[in-house]
Amino acid sequence: MEKLILFNKTDLDTVLSKRIGETKFGEQIKLLPDVTSIYDAIKKIDVNYVIFGIPEDIGVFSNNGKSGTYTAFDATIKILLNTQNNDLNNADKVLLLGHLDFTEELKQVKQLDQNLEKDIEKARKIVSTIDKEVSYLVQLIVSAGKIPIAIGGGHNNAYGLIKGTSLALKSPINAVNFDAHTDFRALEGRHSGNGFSYCFEEGFLKKYFVFGLHENYTSKSIFDVFNENKKLDFVTYEAIEVTNKITFKNALKQAKQHICGTNYGIEIDCDAIINTASSAKTSSGFSVKQTRQFLHYFGKRKNVKYLHICEAIATKKNKTEIGKLITYLITDFIKSRTIND
Repeated sequence: MEKLILFNKTDLDTVLSKRIGETKFGEQIKLLPDVTSIYDAIKKIDVNYVIFGIPEDIGVFSNNGKSGTYTAFDATIKILLNTQNNDLNNADKVLLLGHLDFTEELKQVKQLDQNLEKDIEKARKIVSTIDKEVSYLVQLIVSAGKIPIAIGGGHNNAYGLIKGTSLALKSPINAVNFDAHTDFRALEGRHSGNGFSYCFEEGFLKKYFVFGLHENYTSKSIFDVFNENKKLDFVTYEAIEVTNKITFKNALKQAKQHICGTNYGIEIDCDAIINTASSAKTSSGFSVKQTRQFLHYFGKRKNVKYLHICEAIATKKNKTEIGKLITYLITDFIKSRTIND
């Protein structure tokens, strides 16, 4: 695992702000020392959740999107580690593993022109190499009996999360995606817009549900694909929030009926959240409260195998805001699971 950079005690001390009379999340969270076998170390350590980052935006670049999603992990960690550790928000069963280092790949892509087809093809080949790293790490974590919590990065990494989980469990899995887009585009070389279609085609993804799909940004051909295949389902944002054809609560139930019967992963694309800096920021989307309710609803169920939060962009101006948002989602997920653990 050459790409895996472990988060160590020095890193922790750099970001942790201690206070007398308080215990921070980072003071209780588990870290791994330098080890020869990542799998053995993860399997032996007494945790349920393994957090790691995928700081890259190459999949977004390859999809002609707005770059910057490589920033979200660092913005999140500083906030997460400085939240309060208490009876309701506890890090005892959490391992902060580290991140996959794609610095060299990011440098390569910086030399490419997004307007040139040949450069897009080069970037998409790099995404395929990222797929291998992500899927291998996820396979190790799930095989060790833990639940990965991945902070992206682009939505291209859904491919690695789904494939790695499927390989570990030796069976295809389902996925529920809180997203304005299906990311089920053509198999034209890997990018952030076709992670689910590649997984579906290759047999790693069994059933798929998109929650909050935007009608204005979904092509007729995509709607046709979904309407013709019973393994694919969706509810649009407009049906829930504009025309009120279905309530938020009943939309959750529809998604649950479609995917919760077997192992599944939870995908949160931050472009579905109103006015959140992301690769495809929206002025019309779900609230943070609804996002947290969605995550709690699906996080508490026994068959959930991973959480993937992606597409957020942190800048100097908004990094605290983005870090807090993703931290809420991480801790909500852990809390929802604690109820059943």
